[in-house]
Amino acid sequence: MNEMEPTTAAPTREAGRWQQSGFGAIYTEHSRAVYYLALRLLGDVTQAEDATHDVFLKAFRKLGEFRGDAALRTWLYRITINHCRNLQQSWHARTMVSNADDALWDHTAGKAETPLRILETKELGQRIQRTLDVLPEEYRLLLLLVADEQLSYEEAGELTGQTADAVRGKLHRARKAFAAAFAQTDPQRHGT
Repeated sequence: MNEMEPTTAAPTREAGRWQQSGFGAIYTEHSRAVYYLALRLLGDVTQAEDATHDVFLKAFRKLGEFRGDAALRTWLYRITINHCRNLQQSWHARTMVSNADDALWDHTAGKAETPLRILETKELGQRIQRTLDVLPEEYRLLLLLVADEQLSYEEAGELTGQTADAVRGKLHRARKAFAAAFAQTDPQRHGT
């Protein structure tokens, strides 16, 4: 699937905003969310950083083709999702071992947190990521878009090519599947 369909439409209000405020301002506003989505989809800090830069480079190059049918954030998420899917399908992604367990949660601690709290946060983050990794791709994506990125059902539907009602139903099933899988990863349940 092509991330952006070519169009001959005139630049939109969002495109004008991008040109007025400059690439840096848009990058600053949206890069953290794009990075976080890429990190959750790819599970690797380095790949997520690279993907974030690639997404903004693609968006900048294709800005004239942005139709404005959706918000700029939604358009960037669509590019991110498609780019990450392409990376996951590449030979490199299929044959490399991820180092996400070691590095993914190293930067989660606040300055005032105790070492015990830091360890608990890291372990919880790893448990959440392991749970997301066992879910079907569609469920994982919907959970990330609606729960983490706080997109509406309509926006998530735009990105996934579904109706808002379909997103709502699948999200309900995804939450149930996540809860069941998360319970299976409970260390106390397994005596550890």
